[in-house]
Amino acid sequence: MAARRQNDCEGQSSDPYDANSASPDTYHVLPKESPEEYDAVTGAIEKMKPAFSKIGFGGVVGYCSGIAAKKVGKAIAVLAGVAFIALQSAVYSGYIDVDWKKVEEDVVKKIDTDGDGKITGEDAINYWKKVKAMLTDKVPSAGGFSLGFLYGVSSN
Repeated sequence: MAARRQNDCEGQSSDPYDANSASPDTYHVLPKESPEEYDAVTGAIEKMKPAFSKIGFGGVVGYCSGIAAKKVGKAIAVLAGVAFIALQSAVYSGYIDVDWKKVEEDVVKKIDTDGDGKITGEDAINYWKKVKAMLTDKVPSAGGFSLGFLYGVSSN
């Protein structure tokens, strides 16, 4: 009969304040002196205090704006996708004829900000500058806005 393999966690306490639960070479992230007043969120806030002072109001509204932009962007992408599928289905079925080359030229002409006839990273930068100028106009301490916006857009 094979010997039962002991689980690495078996017999150990999951209490991060229990000094007897860990091996001597393991340290606790959470302080042991007042566990009822200290939790994981408090610990994270304590670690982030220097960043919080720099982020400020601009970072907070940037984060909220980033989340909103992400949600609106997804909704617009869904609508554009559904519209394309509907149009292309009608084209495929022979109900309508769409000159996609002309549509592409018109869209590029409308979106191209630097006049090179292509949609490039420079166009995206130009749009970002316009959006940022609009969203930070007369906002006090807007220095952290871009970082907050980027974090909001990239968060789940």
